[in-house]
Amino acid sequence: QVQLVEAGGGLVQAGGSLRLSCAASGSTFSINAFGWYRQAPGKQRELVATISSGGSTNYADSVKDRFTISRDNAKNTLYLQMNSLKPEDTAVYYCNAEAIRLKSYWGQGTQVTVSS
Repeated sequence: QVQLVEAGGGLVQAGGSLRLSCAASGSTFSINAFGWYRQAPGKQRELVATISSGGSTNYADSVKDRFTISRDNAKNTLYLQMNSLKPEDTAVYYCNAEAIRLKSYWGQGTQVTVSS
């Protein structure tokens, strides 16, 4: 089992920055890849960014060049640096871990609100 705990959400003005973190615990050796997803009110959950065990990254077009995903393997922590935030980035952000045997784990989510 893997437990994920997000932190770092909050209220920020448009153009501002936030850094989210996701601390992983438990069977972290089983994790292959991490990802950040978000869900805005009335919308489906969508992919924001992913990072593989080797460090390869992938971003949604809507956040490219503004968001940066990274991981600190020694601390078992995932990060999402969000710059130039827009009101449309407002959502609950979720951390995801894809592990061996096709297991998938989710954090509880952290609210990000961007005011115009």
